[in-house]
Amino acid sequence: MEYLCSGYRELMEYLTLHTLTCLVPAFFIAGGIAVAVSSAAVLKYFGPTANKYVSYGVASVSGTVLAVCSCTILPLFAGIYRKGSGLGPAITFLYAGPAINLLAIVFTARLLGFDLGAGRAVGAVVFAVVIGLAMSVLYRREEAAKAGAAAAAGQGFNPAAGTGAGKPPAQTLAFFLILVAVLLAGSWGLPHLTYLAVLGGLLAALGLVLAVWFTREEVVEWLRETFTLGRLIVPVLLVGVFLAGALKAVVPDAWVAAAVGGNSLQANLLASVVGALMYFSTLTEVPLVKALLDMGMGKGPALALLLAGPALSLPNMLVIRNILGTKKALTYIGLVVVAATTTGMVFGRF
Repeated sequence: MEYLCSGYRELMEYLTLHTLTCLVPAFFIAGGIAVAVSSAAVLKYFGPTANKYVSYGVASVSGTVLAVCSCTILPLFAGIYRKGSGLGPAITFLYAGPAINLLAIVFTARLLGFDLGAGRAVGAVVFAVVIGLAMSVLYRREEAAKAGAAAAAGQGFNPAAGTGAGKPPAQTLAFFLILVAVLLAGSWGLPHLTYLAVLGGLLAALGLVLAVWFTREEVVEWLRETFTLGRLIVPVLLVGVFLAGALKAVVPDAWVAAAVGGNSLQANLLASVVGALMYFSTLTEVPLVKALLDMGMGKGPALALLLAGPALSLPNMLVIRNILGTKKALTYIGLVVVAATTTGMVFGRF
């Protein structure tokens, strides 16, 4: 029964600490993409025919702006992918969002040492691009078909699927800056009263932007798209959070620490797999790795866990399968685990 209690506690903690402050704003940002961003703009920067240097460059540093976890990134990923993004840039964004979290990298360097902080930063940026490119190459036929469909469609867009023309750049920027500020405010751990004051001011500003620059139809479409994404992601996500919590009770920390000492292939692979299965909310992976290092974990496996853990989780995997399908989801998961394992082994030799 302990694993059921552990899963329940994990689910309640997630609902209490993360859902309202992080996940809900992320859904509204993703829904806003369908209303405020034109299809042409998405295709220009992230589409299958977009300039690769621009699309992968922008996607690979996205995490420095969004302090999100592996689950909060999902609605944002689904939003740009459904809007027409190429698979490679979308996957780069999916990995980079939680992996290159600026707050987590700074925290890693301070708590675990500059070497692990730098290794995490460089490894995350490089692998975000490498994994995205690998997915694009492996599924290049589908990407070519997608590019052909986009070219045949030209600049047109189905009004039933959203406002294809998008909003003017200044209005779009103001809209998303406010929504991102709401997301960041919930991630920064502000004192309760301060958070409520900041949130109230941001919501008032959002209301003004909607009243002045958005039509009633656009607001309704925004809410409809947000609800659609929530219905797709939330049920699977909550089941995954429960299972990840149950896993904590099944696998003792002491056993994991003993198994990932040194710098062997087995230790790095195990750290990558365990990190990929566990759910880490933003920043929580750092103190866990610190504890494991104190118990004898090698630095190579520590970096492997830091690279695989924030970017993947059991809930994250289940939702990615819903969005991409089983084959692409398994390919992405495998690439992350292999990349993290390889990096850990190389890092552990220095």
